[in-house]
Amino acid sequence: QVQLVESGGGLVQAGGSLRLSCEASGRSFSSYAMGWFRQAPGKERDIVAAVSWNGGNAYYADSVKGRFTLSKDNAKNTAYLQMNSLKPEDTAVYYCAARRDAAMATMWGYYDYWGQGTQVTVSS
Repeated sequence: QVQLVESGGGLVQAGGSLRLSCEASGRSFSSYAMGWFRQAPGKERDIVAAVSWNGGNAYYADSVKGRFTLSKDNAKNTAYLQMNSLKPEDTAVYYCAARRDAAMATMWGYYDYWGQGTQVTVSS
C-alpha cells in the first residue's frame, strides 16, 4: 500500500510561482509512474503532467507546457510540481497520483493511489 501526501499549495498572485510536493510511503515508489491532476469547481479532474518511473518520459497538458515541471526524486520518495508564471485559470485542487507501472499515463483511471489534494489559488 502506498500513501501520498501533498503539500505546498496556497494563495499566490498571477505571475508568481509555487512548488507542490508529493511525499510517498512504501518501498515501491521508485518503480511507479507519477502524475499530477487538478480539478476546478464544477469541472472534471484533468491531467496536468505525468512522468514515467525514472523521469525519462514526460507529458504536460498544453495549458501548462513551458510553465510547469514535474520531477521525481526516487531517493526521497517525493515528486514535485514546479509551477511558474501562474495564471488565475490555474486555480484548482491539485492531486498527485501514482500507478503500479513504470509507464506514465494521462487518464486518471489508470492510477492506483491518490493524495488528498492541495488547494492552489491564483489571484489576478
